[in-house]
Amino acid sequence: MLTLLTAALLSFSDPAGDARGDGGYVLPTRPAVSEDALDLRSFQAAPQGAGMRFTVGLGRIENPWDAPGGFSAGVTDIFVGSSLGGQRTLDGLRLNTSGGGWDYHLRVTGFGSTLEQVPEGGGTPLPLPAPTVRVEGTSLVVDAAIPPGEYAYWVTSSVYSPLTADGVLRPGTTPGPTNLQAGRADAPVPVDVLLPSGEGSPYTQGTLAPVGQTRDHRTLVLVALGGLGLLLVVVATVILWRRGP
Repeated sequence: MLTLLTAALLSFSDPAGDARGDGGYVLPTRPAVSEDALDLRSFQAAPQGAGMRFTVGLGRIENPWDAPGGFSAGVTDIFVGSSLGGQRTLDGLRLNTSGGGWDYHLRVTGFGSTLEQVPEGGGTPLPLPAPTVRVEGTSLVVDAAIPPGEYAYWVTSSVYSPLTADGVLRPGTTPGPTNLQAGRADAPVPVDVLLPSGEGSPYTQGTLAPVGQTRDHRTLVLVALGGLGLLLVVVATVILWRRGP
């Protein structure tokens, strides 16, 4: 039955030129960060050994803060989950999920990346071994200790800043060369999100829909096993009845 839960390659594309939030975000100019360096272009998820590999395509790679990882313009957050349980708030990003909750959260920066998991039954996420990240062309390749499986994904791109506790520059209404400016003080933090086709804008609705597997196959497998067991009982009963005493 494990083969029923094995992940296959999932690939999604995202429009170019939309890394300005609701369209009105003003990016910082000190240091200068291009829109392309924050622009999500593609996302892939596939099993890799005992874990998962995520490939995040960007418009370009920039390193304005001279990070050892070779990139530092943005912060990429990947939330991984299913339709059962999980967290419904995207950690500190001023967005909620739709279509389920997340169980794992990867935060990827050029100065170090983290992975955490929501414990069974809920509660404060717990740290797991840090993922490995490398740059390939204009993509970030992330290997994480997440069991292979079919998941739902919420993927966001935010502006990096070493001047905040978590490295994420949050938008506000105050203009300035080091600020990320938006039309309202509580605007969502990411400047770009991986958005399923036809979904409403998270910048007006406050929720982000997932891509990928939004149905939990564990439930389907249990139902299938129950049905198979019932069928076997019926078949055995019919055979015994035909044989007679």
